[in-house]
Amino acid sequence: MFDTLSSRLDKAFSSLRGKGRLSEADINAAAREIRVALLEADVALPVVRAFIGAVRERARGEEVSASLNPAQQVIKIVNQELVTILGGGTATLRFARTPPTVILLAGLQGTGKTTLAGKLGRWLKEQGHTPLLVAADLQRPNAVTQLQVVAGRAGVDVYAPEPGNGVGDPVAVARDAVEHARRRLHDVVVVDTAGRLGVDTELMRQAADIRDVTSPDEILFVVDAMIGQDAVTTAQAFADGVGFTGVVLTKLDGDARGGAALSVAHLTGRPIMFASTGEALDDFDVFHPERMASRILGMGDVLTLIEQAEKAFEAEQAEAMAAKMAAAEFTLSDFLEQMLTVRKMGPIANLLGMLPGMGQMKEQLAQIGDRDVDRVVAIIRSMTPAERDDPRILQASRKARVARGSGVTVTEVNQLLDRFEEARKVMKQMAGGLGMPGGALRGKSAAARKAPKKAKGAKRKGNPAARAAQTQAQRAAAEARRAGGLPGGPDGLPPGLGEGELPDLSALMHGEGLPGGGFPPPGQGRGRRR
Repeated sequence: MFDTLSSRLDKAFSSLRGKGRLSEADINAAAREIRVALLEADVALPVVRAFIGAVRERARGEEVSASLNPAQQVIKIVNQELVTILGGGTATLRFARTPPTVILLAGLQGTGKTTLAGKLGRWLKEQGHTPLLVAADLQRPNAVTQLQVVAGRAGVDVYAPEPGNGVGDPVAVARDAVEHARRRLHDVVVVDTAGRLGVDTELMRQAADIRDVTSPDEILFVVDAMIGQDAVTTAQAFADGVGFTGVVLTKLDGDARGGAALSVAHLTGRPIMFASTGEALDDFDVFHPERMASRILGMGDVLTLIEQAEKAFEAEQAEAMAAKMAAAEFTLSDFLEQMLTVRKMGPIANLLGMLPGMGQMKEQLAQIGDRDVDRVVAIIRSMTPAERDDPRILQASRKARVARGSGVTVTEVNQLLDRFEEARKVMKQMAGGLGMPGGALRGKSAAARKAPKKAKGAKRKGNPAARAAQTQAQRAAAEARRAGGLPGGPDGLPPGLGEGELPDLSALMHGEGLPGGGFPPPGQGRGRRR
C-alpha cells in the first residue's frame, strides 16, 4: 500500500546522501519532496503541514548541524515524526476489572467489521481469553450467518438469538449478550454492529444506544484504509456522534495510497490499535507505529518477521532439526517439512519485504511468487521415502519419474539435488553453530573454533600451509557468523544481511539462501523433458 510513498521518500533522501553539511536550500528541497510524497499518498493537508513543519524545524536544529552524517540524521527525524503521526507508542486493549470486557465495533458498511470480529476473536483466544462474538448487525442481509461462519472458523462462540435480515432489535441483543457472557464465563464480548453506506442519523443513534446499554470498555472504529480522505471525514463524524477509543485499519494489503492510515490517528487523537492485512483470519495483528514507519522508509520490519517465525516454528521441532543438521543427517524429508513451515508464515514476497533494504528492490520482489516454493515441494513429494532419505539412489530413470510427477524437467531435479548436497556439506562444517529459522547463533562451529588454532600453530612452526589454514579459518568464521535463523543467515534472515548489507535476491532464488539450493532461476531448465 505504501510503495509509492516509500519510493518518493527515498527519492527525497537520495539528494541528501553524500553531503557532509546541509544548507538551508538542501533542507527546503528535501521538505518539498516529502510534502509532495505525502500529498500524493492522500494524507490529509493538516497532517502534512504539521509533519513538514516539525521536520523542517528539527532539521535546522543542533542535532543535524552537529552530526557527522546529517543526511542520516534527517532520515531519523522523518522516521520519528512518522511514528508520532501514526500514534506514537503501541496501544493495547483495556480490560475490565470485573469481566466481561465489552468491545464495540463501529464503522461504515463494507469496511470489514464482521470479518474483523472473527479475527479479533481468534486473536483474543490466542492471548488466553474466552471471547464471545455478538451478532448485533440485524439489517445487512446474511450478516448474522456470516458472523456465525467466521466464528466457527475462528473457533470462538457466537451469540445470535435473532435471524437478522431486518428482524430483531440490535440494542436488546447487545444488552442480553453481556448477561449471557457473564453466565457462560466469557471474559470478552465483541459486538458487531450494523453499518451504512454513509454516515446518517439512524446509524449514529443505533450505535449510541448500543453503547449506552453495554457500557463498552473499548469502542473500535473500523476504517477501510483504501478510501483515502473520506476515512478522515467519517472518523471525525463517529468521534462526534458516538465516540471511540481506538482505530482498526482494514485492507492494508490493498493497492491504494494509504493516506488514511497516516491521517486518522493524528486528526482524531485516537491510536491505531490493530491492522488487518488480508482475508485470512491470521492476517491481523497489533499495530506498531514504529514498525510501520520503518517499513514506509524501506528499513524493513525484522521484529514482525521474527514474531511470525516464532509462531510457525516450534522450539522442540527447531532443536531436533538443528541436531540433524549438526550430525549431517538432514534429509529431503526434513527440508520439505521446513519449507511447508515457512509457507505458514505467509507469502514469500511479503516475508522478504520485511527485510532491511528490500524497499529498494520492489521490482525484484514483485517477480517472486509462492509457485517457486511449490515447485520445490512438488519435486520432493514426487520422491519415495527412500529417495528422500538417500538422494544418491536417484539414477536417471528415477529422476525422470520424479520430473514427470512434479511437472518439471530433469535439469531442475538435478539442480535441487546438487544444491541440497552442497548445503549439507556446509551444515556439517557449521555443526554446533547452526540454529533453525527464527533461532540465533549459539556459538561458533567446531570448524570455526579449531581452524584458527591450526593456523597459528602452522605459522609458529613455519609450515608452508599456514596461509591456506588461515584462509580456511576466516572462511569458517564467516560461515559461523552467518549461521542460524533461516538456514544460512542470522536470526531468521538470509545470508548477506549483515550490518549495512543488502540481500542478494538472485542468490536467494538460486540456492544460496536455503538448504537444497532454494529455487531454480525462473525459466531455466524448462525445455523438453528428457
